[in-house]
Amino acid sequence: MANRTVKDAKTIHGTNPQYLIEKIIRSRIYDNKFWKEECFALSAELLVDKAMLMRFIGGVFGGNIKPTPFLCLTLKMLQIQPEKDIIVEFIKNEEFKYVRALGAFYMRLTGSSVDCYKYLEPLLADSRKLRRQNREGKFELIYMDEFIDSLLREERVCDVILPRIQSRHVLEENNELEPKVSILEEDIEEGVESSDEEEPTEKRREKEHREKHSPVKEKRRDREREKRNRDRNERNRRDRDRGDRRDRDRHRRSRSHDRERSRRHRSRSPYRK
Repeated sequence: MANRTVKDAKTIHGTNPQYLIEKIIRSRIYDNKFWKEECFALSAELLVDKAMLMRFIGGVFGGNIKPTPFLCLTLKMLQIQPEKDIIVEFIKNEEFKYVRALGAFYMRLTGSSVDCYKYLEPLLADSRKLRRQNREGKFELIYMDEFIDSLLREERVCDVILPRIQSRHVLEENNELEPKVSILEEDIEEGVESSDEEEPTEKRREKEHREKHSPVKEKRRDREREKRNRDRNERNRRDRDRGDRRDRDRHRRSRSHDRERSRRHRSRSPYRK
């Protein structure tokens, strides 16, 4: 049957590779037109050609749970289980970014903890944009490093629950991984070397500038500025209150004076009995 895993496939995480995708999503993929027309009898060699034609990534969308071609090809890879070397070539492919994304996603589903960190962490230096179709069927832009970071940190990506992997520090303590080196380390070292070669005058100016604009002093200045603003607002409020009281007193005296004049006028009126 077209929906069965190949006979010589190995179990992944103790189960049939296709079972890494939930049953309801698998059934939707099996009924999908792209799966029936484009993924039928697809081999590992032909799968590369299909992957190069992809223009976006994503899981499922719409109220009736339609799968994206990205998810269909992922299930096909789980079904035919290509060699690890092919997946590594997918990940190292720099020309077709969606082929790289597909290889990284498959490696995260099937690879060991060491392989996931070994092959996916270098992709954090890739800042190219990817189109992703969300659950509403709309397209949004993300970055390759953002997608890779979600594979290493999130529990669900593209509507697929990811297998758990060990924490990196545990693998480092067991000497299974080398300590992580930041991709910015070289830039930091170059900045330190260039600063050592500068003239003392420039160093002094930079030091003065840093001291002038240090976070502590900036916070102190901000607090003083806020205090002055509060004091000024409080003075303005008190002035307004005093002015309002004077106006009320003046209005009260005016009304009292008017009532007194009216009373006197009525008492002097010749028509008053």
